[in-house]
Amino acid sequence: MPTPDAKPDFELVSHRLCPYVQRAAIVLAEKDVPFRRTIIDLADRPDWFRKLSPLGKVPLLMTDDEVLFESAVIAEYLDEITPGRMLPADPLARARHRATVEFVSALLSDIAGFYSAKDTAALEEQRAKIRSKLEWLEDHLGDGPFFAGQAFGLVDAAMAPAFRYFDAFVRIAEFGFMDGLTRLGGWQAALAGRPSVLGAVAPDYPNWLWDFLRARGSELARRMEPAAAA
Repeated sequence: MPTPDAKPDFELVSHRLCPYVQRAAIVLAEKDVPFRRTIIDLADRPDWFRKLSPLGKVPLLMTDDEVLFESAVIAEYLDEITPGRMLPADPLARARHRATVEFVSALLSDIAGFYSAKDTAALEEQRAKIRSKLEWLEDHLGDGPFFAGQAFGLVDAAMAPAFRYFDAFVRIAEFGFMDGLTRLGGWQAALAGRPSVLGAVAPDYPNWLWDFLRARGSELARRMEPAAAA
């Protein structure tokens, strides 16, 4: 663990759209940890990246000749080496927060299934899965503004990138993801205005995401053409 006099030189290997990269960037910002960001194209992975990433995925956090992978591990490492804690002190509460971070990862998988669905039936199946998970989150939220109350934590860092997709989906059609989920809507708004969340992506992120979704050749992509024209 670094001492107060030892300041690691962090580099975050990233992709422009990756929600897991955003998690790491949010925690780095929340912890006031300076870092450099290196953007790679996952469709054309450089050789140096292939050698460093055992799973071939981003993010990577590079420091002091060490390489960390997996966003949850990176987030907890950063939390442990810096003042303050983004996970609860109580062991049971901490375990629940970790489980919720994994739950959000499952939500992101459903979101990927939604924007990749090849036909209407598959799209509706994924929509229902997403809605079910959002309802679970609604039932397990605290009084806000964040997941567990006033303190911004690792669950918030995980969920903030997921909410960005719904901002894009609502431009295409009313899928009803957030209908009636008032606490979830308040959480989304609180996260959207957080400086660390705003700074986790480039200003042109919405355009990059829109182009990515439209290039999927999916049912959702077909529905985007009228939305774009409107």
